Amino acid sequence: MSASLKVALIGARGMLADAVQRLAPGNWDIHGYDLPGFDLTDRTSVLDLAGENPDLIINCAALTDVDGCESRVEQAEAVNGRGPGYLAELARDCGATLVHVSTDFVFNGEKDGPYLETDTPDPLSVYGLSKLHGEQAILAGGLERCFIIRTSWLYGAGGGNFVETMVRLARERESLGIVADQIGTPTWTDDLVRAMLRLLEQGDYGIYHYSNDGACSWYDFACAAIELARHDEKLAVRQIRPITTADYPLPACRPRYSVLSKQKIGKISGVEIPDWRESLKRYFKQRQGGDKTHGY
Repeated sequence: MSASLKVALIGARGMLADAVQRLAPGNWDIHGYDLPGFDLTDRTSVLDLAGENPDLIINCAALTDVDGCESRVEQAEAVNGRGPGYLAELARDCGATLVHVSTDFVFNGEKDGPYLETDTPDPLSVYGLSKLHGEQAILAGGLERCFIIRTSWLYGAGGGNFVETMVRLARERESLGIVADQIGTPTWTDDLVRAMLRLLEQGDYGIYHYSNDGACSWYDFACAAIELARHDEKLAVRQIRPITTADYPLPACRPRYSVLSKQKIGKISGVEIPDWRESLKRYFKQRQGGDKTHGY
């Protein structure tokens, strides 16, 4: 058996961290850190983890309330912007590898095709800008052993997400209006973690994009999720209407198109990139206790 790997999992109570803990290899010795005992925005608190001497640091922590960030700019910058820089400093001190998860919202959505890792970021929202600042804080320190993985429309077990919100609303309401003019790709947390593990095996550091395959609107995503939920329970919803972004104004601007190219990660790691509909089916199977996948 390979030697034990000491892992510092930041944001350990969140949805993505749940998948990391379920799918981690057997030789990982995971130590979870989250509020209230650990504060990512406190540089001293972060650097104190050097005493634990982690081999690997995985940052699953983020302020992901996209609209809330518009009125909580300083908190967004502290968590999403400066915190990752502190983790990079910690990684340098320990000689550890850092995995940091970022977002498709660093792009403005004006491109006509999938976004490459080399495309210039231009975020539209406080959330997107703060996440970009987090990437920049990591890269500015010259940390070589680092993966920055941008993903999109994340959902999974162990946390609130778009799928669970749609199912809840479908129980409560007979009619739903869902935005149909924003295009992206859903990502199941379990698939993202499998990609992360493959990258760690390969050891080819850098910025990567990963989501499930294909593209859809929020309306398409909602319809697919509600259709699968109907197999398991009775829902009140009778009508799901496509609406425009203009019909449903929100504090934060979203990219019109934020599909990520997976060409780089596919070529370098060979990781499987399932279609988003297939992964959504697997999530619902897991949700009902029918998918007991563990390990990698």
